[in-house]
Amino acid sequence: MEADKVTGWLTLGANLGVLIGIILLVVELDQNREMIRAQTRNDISRQLSEHLGMVANNSQLANVKRRADAGEELSKDEEQQQFLLFTANKRLWENIHYQYRQGMFDEKEFEAERTAWRYLINNDKSFARNWCPMRGNYSPDFVAELESLLDEDVCP
Repeated sequence: MEADKVTGWLTLGANLGVLIGIILLVVELDQNREMIRAQTRNDISRQLSEHLGMVANNSQLANVKRRADAGEELSKDEEQQQFLLFTANKRLWENIHYQYRQGMFDEKEFEAERTAWRYLINNDKSFARNWCPMRGNYSPDFVAELESLLDEDVCP
């Protein structure tokens, strides 16, 4: 009888130890999730800064971007340069959208991105020229998101 009591207490203690271990594991996983969110946000912020810095530190590229956004004529080489810049920017945006869908951005943070995107795509006269032939190369969710921000359908 005494052995049964000891076994019962040992079983109860082991079960409590397992329960405490599971609780600690859940807390650690939550902390890891928050750390990954912070790292992801930091990486995206760094990528955006580098992308903007690349244009800001290159007067020729800044000139091409300004002229393209205004709808001015570009040489073939400038068109290619602007297209590559456009594509890099949209891949960055697509990554931001993906990270948002994965829960790495909260709704308020992502709404700020949407607002900036809406302004940029509706004030870029070269947007349709670059976007329409390439939109099939982006994820359908991102395409739907970006096109929902357009003031008008730019791709007939």
